[in-house]
Amino acid sequence: MTSTDGTADDPDVLLRPATAGDAEVLAAVHLASRKGATPPMPPSVHPDEDVLPWVTAWLAEDDGEAWVAETDGEPVGYARFTASWLDQLYVVPAHAGRGVGGLLLDLVKSLRPGGFALWVFESNEPARRFYRRHGLIELETTDGSANEERAPDVRMAWPGRDPMAYLRAEVDETDDELAVLLARRSALTGAIQRFKAVPGHAGRDPDREAEIVARMARHAPGLGEDGLRRIMHEVIGASLDALE
Repeated sequence: MTSTDGTADDPDVLLRPATAGDAEVLAAVHLASRKGATPPMPPSVHPDEDVLPWVTAWLAEDDGEAWVAETDGEPVGYARFTASWLDQLYVVPAHAGRGVGGLLLDLVKSLRPGGFALWVFESNEPARRFYRRHGLIELETTDGSANEERAPDVRMAWPGRDPMAYLRAEVDETDDELAVLLARRSALTGAIQRFKAVPGHAGRDPDREAEIVARMARHAPGLGEDGLRRIMHEVIGASLDALE
């Protein structure tokens, strides 16, 4: 796929599938892009020499695909994605802001018309602005405890050609997970009652519940303590009601 119609400031940008032989050039693009994106993007926790084996490994995997953007035969960016996730999209600093990233993102959209999600660091406002400009929406913010950098991040998504279908599928998947967690939470609440001096509603501990809410708010800052306090009050109350 080639752009010659002015959709990018770089003339004749070639987009082609990556091959195993591209490992070294993709590693170089990755390193240059990440270093050029700091400080908004936290620095990698891995040494530079780990990048090439990592790229080599995922190029050999069957669960996704990668595409390279070239200008005059020089790789200037790449995108790697699976059926439902855009794992990486990087452009070397010298070609950033010239439309290469947009071409790669449009390619991913064309190949994943049902939609896809990605993670971006909360502090990386340039990247968040880029994705918002290209139609992605921000779905959730985390405290970063699940990523290697331990930096707050944001899950964004392009909801595809049928946004309602994509988002409702996300809701259904989340509700299924939530049902399992609520059942586990209720069972634990029931087990605790056997060891409390005063079980049931009369034995509720406001201080303990406040600790729970504060800890949860650190993991889910978007909900805030007030929202989580109301949610957990109802969750604990319903769990105790189920024991009566």
